[in-house]
Amino acid sequence: MKLLDFHLKLLEKQSECQSGLAALEKAALRAGQGAVRDSMDDATVSQGTSEALEEATIVSQTLEEVQDALRRVDAGIYGLCTACGREIEPARLEAVCWAAYCLEDQQKQDRLEEQRQAQPQTVRFTQEVAS
Repeated sequence: MKLLDFHLKLLEKQSECQSGLAALEKAALRAGQGAVRDSMDDATVSQGTSEALEEATIVSQTLEEVQDALRRVDAGIYGLCTACGREIEPARLEAVCWAAYCLEDQQKQDRLEEQRQAQPQTVRFTQEVAS
């Protein structure tokens, strides 16, 4: 695939993400509106809104990654791993045209993320001293 083809794919994905975000925002807003509801209706609406917001977060993250890839196209460094500078595998770019890392560095990133998520969250408590 040529750079122009990747650029067009990125622009299409950007448009798709923007449209998806707009639709999810409308869905979340509509879910909160409505007629008289009981507590079960409220719970269902809350669940639906929560799911729409989670999906919007994923779409928003993808949009940011696509926009970063478009900036790399403009800078003339598209297709190079942002971690090591090596060329990203062509098959990887065809599958995920906004990929920022070569396969090896993506696997490193994934392992780091798994380790970060596996670490227990610590909560620090402060003790107030009575005067």
